[in-house]
Amino acid sequence: MRISTNMIYSLGVRGINEQLAATLKLQQQIAANRRIISPSDDPVAAAQAMTVQQQQDINTQFSTNIDYATSALSYEEVQLGSVVDIFGRLKELTIQAGNTTLTPSQRSAVAVELRARFDGLLAIANTKDETGQYMFAGYMGDTQPFAGSVDGGVVYSGDDGQRKMQISPSRLIETSDPGSAVFERIANGNGVFATNYLAGNTGTGVINGGTVSDPAAWVAPASGSYTLTFTGGGTTYELYDGATLLSSGAYNSGDAIPLQNGAVSLGASVTVTGTPADGDSFTIAPSTSQSLFATLANLIHAVESTGTSDADVARYRTDIRIALGDLNQAFENVLEVRNAVGSRLNEVETVGFINEDLNIQYASTLSTLQDLDMVTALTELTRRQTNLEAAQKSFTVVSQLSLFNYL
Repeated sequence: MRISTNMIYSLGVRGINEQLAATLKLQQQIAANRRIISPSDDPVAAAQAMTVQQQQDINTQFSTNIDYATSALSYEEVQLGSVVDIFGRLKELTIQAGNTTLTPSQRSAVAVELRARFDGLLAIANTKDETGQYMFAGYMGDTQPFAGSVDGGVVYSGDDGQRKMQISPSRLIETSDPGSAVFERIANGNGVFATNYLAGNTGTGVINGGTVSDPAAWVAPASGSYTLTFTGGGTTYELYDGATLLSSGAYNSGDAIPLQNGAVSLGASVTVTGTPADGDSFTIAPSTSQSLFATLANLIHAVESTGTSDADVARYRTDIRIALGDLNQAFENVLEVRNAVGSRLNEVETVGFINEDLNIQYASTLSTLQDLDMVTALTELTRRQTNLEAAQKSFTVVSQLSLFNYL
């Protein structure tokens, strides 16, 4: 085989370039602390690393969503806590207002504070979250949910939507509650039925909120409400469904009056105290939804009433009793929503811990696939440098070989 001078130079330069390229590639790996600089370095590992990286990026986004959900739910919990605090004062004021010995000025002072508490609750109901959206407006975050006043009534302009945030591949968490669920859809009375007096009553009878002993036995009145009417100078009672007489009996102040259709119990009873006049009547109607603001407005108007007759006092006592019962229903509703928010916060926290563990696992997998064994790499770099220096020196020697040196 004939070896030309041109071949000597070409092969020598190629060898040096190969050693230099390998050395430079190793230097890049060391600088980046990555075994895979381009997919061609390890196609299988590169594909696996890409898949893991995508999963890690998705999980990182879930972590961001978890932070947002935690913030939103925590802020809502704080606002609901403020509502609970106001309820405590509202109950105190309602019980205070129930004292029929209060002077007109004292009742006026109670009414003034009740109006202030009403405005405070309305402000909370119109709270904006940290993104500038109305918290209790449902999906209509740009729309103020509640507007109105004690005397004009309050109108809800939001919807029933619950905003949600995806915090894991399989979990969407509710990050808000609509104002309709928190402040509007509240059962009045005892949750099964609500009692009240008819406007024409002239006696001193006061009806309580009633007791339900067997919810399964309760049958709603066909006419819309049962009517409890007193006859015989207020010594007997008659229970009607519309014009149909269902039952009757002797009345004794403070004794429970069973609600029944003939001999069939309706699973409930009411108690009337005082002395009803002949013909005085009370209604027993199925519970309906009533807003917290309507309950408060009814309470305030009752406290601001000025009637002084015995019948006025009886109506006033009933109004206060109704308001206190409806406030208790509203309070239980807010507590239920607040507990649900707390449960969701706990769930978000749990998912957050899982996401953190997943991020650690993804990072470990990526390290296994991509990271460089630095000790091995530095050893290899030293070997490559030695090979490169040897190639350079050998090329210098070989390139100087020539027959002319021996002539």
